[in-house]
Amino acid sequence: MLYPSSPNNQQFLDLSLSTPSDDPPPTHAPPQQDTLTTAPTRRRRSVNQILRPGKSLTIPPPYPWSTTRRATVHSLQYLQAKSINTITGRVQCKKCDRKFSIEYDLHDKFAEVAIFIAKNDDEMHHRAPEAWMNPSLPNCKFCDQNNCAKPIMSKKRSINWLFLFLGQMIGVCKLSELKYFCKHTKNHRTGAKNRVLYLTYMGLCRQLNPAPL
Repeated sequence: MLYPSSPNNQQFLDLSLSTPSDDPPPTHAPPQQDTLTTAPTRRRRSVNQILRPGKSLTIPPPYPWSTTRRATVHSLQYLQAKSINTITGRVQCKKCDRKFSIEYDLHDKFAEVAIFIAKNDDEMHHRAPEAWMNPSLPNCKFCDQNNCAKPIMSKKRSINWLFLFLGQMIGVCKLSELKYFCKHTKNHRTGAKNRVLYLTYMGLCRQLNPAPL
């Protein structure tokens, strides 16, 4: 059906047949996404980077069973080859203040600790048990008081770690001393004392006997 032409129809035809403008149609840029800024990855510093100026990785061995590395003792195999079978440490009575030495048989005492770990490790959940957190102390040979002879602590570099390990008395150490051990043996050293104490026992156990228990 044909419609008569009219001024309005003619105007429509003129508009529809006209050439498009030279200007391109406007383009809409996609919305700019916010860029996430990620924090730089923290690298774990090595012991060399942590040491204070003037400090070195090696030190004169404080005991015959110690190595030249801080907080490190020789293996059982090495000690046996050197005929080092007795480990000595100094204690002081909390009652009478007398000081004296205590000797431990290296192999007998290590066997005690190893058996304790084998029996209780599943229940520890990487935390030191109460027996390690609050260790029983030796009796005083002068005043005959029980559970009163506390190991004499020295500077961190001279702590008698093997003596404390064999007597299961590492729990007398301060948290800062335990962290010192973990720092120089490349162990994780954050967390509660029972966590760091557990790592100290396990670290010394591996130093003495690199093979798994």
